[in-house]
Amino acid sequence: MNILFAGLAYLFGAIPSGYILFYLSEKKDIRNFGSHSTGATNMFRLKGWKYAVPVLLFDALKGILPVILAFKLFEDLTLALACAFLAVVGHCFPVYLKFKGGKGLATTLGAYAILAFHPFLLSLAVFVIAVGITRFVSLGALLACMSYPLFTFLLMHEIDIVYLSIVLFFLIAFTHRGNIARLIKGKERKLGEKAR
Repeated sequence: MNILFAGLAYLFGAIPSGYILFYLSEKKDIRNFGSHSTGATNMFRLKGWKYAVPVLLFDALKGILPVILAFKLFEDLTLALACAFLAVVGHCFPVYLKFKGGKGLATTLGAYAILAFHPFLLSLAVFVIAVGITRFVSLGALLACMSYPLFTFLLMHEIDIVYLSIVLFFLIAFTHRGNIARLIKGKERKLGEKAR
């Protein structure tokens, strides 16, 4: 049963909300435009807040719901951690889109909000401050995901959650590898800049 539920977490995480909404609006594949991601940031650059906010909320729900259900139905931290990981993997590598999806931030933060709420709030603050100062969403994402295991260790000493969040940091860094290269070269687009 646990393995089945974890598999469902992947399939739920793989639902490409950005792809679906953009296709319904434009009859085109969002991955052919902007940053080539199905996530909310790319949607914002292409279509504005009206379209980005629903994508952001649903992508966060993909991390929230499996973790909540793992706790409520099974009372199993290990399963909750597995569901968090698989939901993010599903978002980044969705089976429905030949494994080419989003970059995982919203789904990761959604899972973090349930796993360790106070560290999540601090990491969210890191994200908001970093983006507010630099206007680079990618930098904010990386710093938020880097800070979460540290905050979790300092505030809760939940080593299993720390291990998961370190793994997810490397996954987020991998999906943002193009952004990292552009940051280093000074060519990364800032929040609000239209996709070219």
